[in-house]
Amino acid sequence: MTGHNLKVQLLLTGNEIMSGDTVDSNSALIARRLSELAIGVHRKVTVGDEVELLKRELTAMAAEADLLIINGGLGPTVDDLTAQILAAVAGVDIEEHPQAVAHLRQWCARRNLQLNDANLKQAMLPRGVIIIDNPIGSAVGFELTLGNCRVICTPGVPGELAAMLDSILDSLAGQLDHPVEHNILRLQTFGLGESTAQQMISDALPDWPDRVQLGFRAGAPQMEIKLTIDQATAAPLQQRCREQLQDLFGDHIIGEGGTLLAERVLQLLRERGATLTTAESCTGGLISSMLTRIPGSSDAFHAGFVTYADDIKHSVLGVGEDSLAEQGAVSEVVVRQMALGAMERSGADYAIAVSGIAGPGGGTPEKPVGTVWLAWGDPGHIRTRCLCWPVERSLFQTMIAAAGLDMIRRTLLGIELEPRYFAQRRAR
Repeated sequence: MTGHNLKVQLLLTGNEIMSGDTVDSNSALIARRLSELAIGVHRKVTVGDEVELLKRELTAMAAEADLLIINGGLGPTVDDLTAQILAAVAGVDIEEHPQAVAHLRQWCARRNLQLNDANLKQAMLPRGVIIIDNPIGSAVGFELTLGNCRVICTPGVPGELAAMLDSILDSLAGQLDHPVEHNILRLQTFGLGESTAQQMISDALPDWPDRVQLGFRAGAPQMEIKLTIDQATAAPLQQRCREQLQDLFGDHIIGEGGTLLAERVLQLLRERGATLTTAESCTGGLISSMLTRIPGSSDAFHAGFVTYADDIKHSVLGVGEDSLAEQGAVSEVVVRQMALGAMERSGADYAIAVSGIAGPGGGTPEKPVGTVWLAWGDPGHIRTRCLCWPVERSLFQTMIAAAGLDMIRRTLLGIELEPRYFAQRRAR
């Protein structure tokens, strides 16, 4: 059997997903990882924590699929029903699994916790299951065969699922008849929308090869461009397409794979033995947060300043009171002084400073909601730009934080060409 003709279905469980309290990101992760083996998902069903409904769906899906992946319902509470439902559909008893118990004891011991009855519920599994190790969480995964369908049960916690998928994919690869040649080259970009990127490619590269599938995954703040091939012989063609995209809009390409904008900035700073500081108002520390999410960021990022109120801009960063009174906090002179003050106080080589109107209120005809001044550079060369990004508050903060990081990335790379979003988001 090949990945292309393996019929796969996903069953997502949980009242929290049905109510919208939890956003389902797990099915997207599973689908992306399966695509590495040229395996596509044929059907996805989401069901609340209802015993009879879960039984019906599990029975029907297992009858149609070669592989059924169940996500969720493995925890210690009464509404975690996956093991119970699978045992009922398979017609086997629930029993305490010694391997699952051993896993729980080790998990509790590492955290200096007492193993209790609620946790032991996670070791009550259908007879005959094969355990799938969970290197992070308390609930093991497991699998069982129902008729001709391989059923794999995984936890609903996203980090735990992600940690288990490597071993699951290794196991699935062994089920396929021949080595998988499916390959995806992922380019991470900032400042390009899907429609813009597609139009640019259509105009500049009208003879795009059929053997290289072009795909996009929009997100905030980055957009991913995917170049997918199904045969190893197409690898040179895939690489040629990548080079053509580099020529087309290379200044917007952050990197390959899962590279994050903050990660790329830190890498460039390390290569130069340089450091960065931030002076943030409207983004409320988000730029600093993006940087410090990256392990090892402390070697290139030592300090950030969140100066939300005008008097703090003055007392902490030395922004002139006259500047604040005459020009306002959202002004070129203020962000320039914020950047210089942050570098002086932190000793950093580069700075990003932002001050804007995130909304939904606070705008004026002269400075509408979405207006922001950015400043970036080193003490000898501070650049500034006023943009207007009139979107909801959290998205505004995300995109402005990313724009600040992007301008430092461009500075470190010596890119003089202005990004497309400068023209698109120019303040009126």
